[in-house]
Amino acid sequence: MANKNAGTEELKIVWNQNKQRFETEDKKAYLEYHLINNGDSQIMDILHTFVPPSKRGLGLASHLCIAAFTHADSHSFTVIPSCSYVSDTFLPRNPSWKSLVHKGDAKSSL
Repeated sequence: MANKNAGTEELKIVWNQNKQRFETEDKKAYLEYHLINNGDSQIMDILHTFVPPSKRGLGLASHLCIAAFTHADSHSFTVIPSCSYVSDTFLPRNPSWKSLVHKGDAKSSL
């Protein structure tokens, strides 16, 4: 089957555990997070999402968020959406992920 989007490659998001971020393979677009220990559980504080101007409008920020929320869900983390893109754009557009939002009193590291 021919690719109708000639010139575009399949998007792959990579988890960079050492840098605490999810990134595109070229590392130009990324989502940064910080893990907070909360007793016997952990909270993923999503701090920042960045997509360079040349790659905006392709849905990369959303794909980065989905990778982060999927990771949080699979590790039983809750999420603090400190990043304004996550809180103001991604979550309102993707309400099914709101169940992972932390409801306690843990504060962002910022």
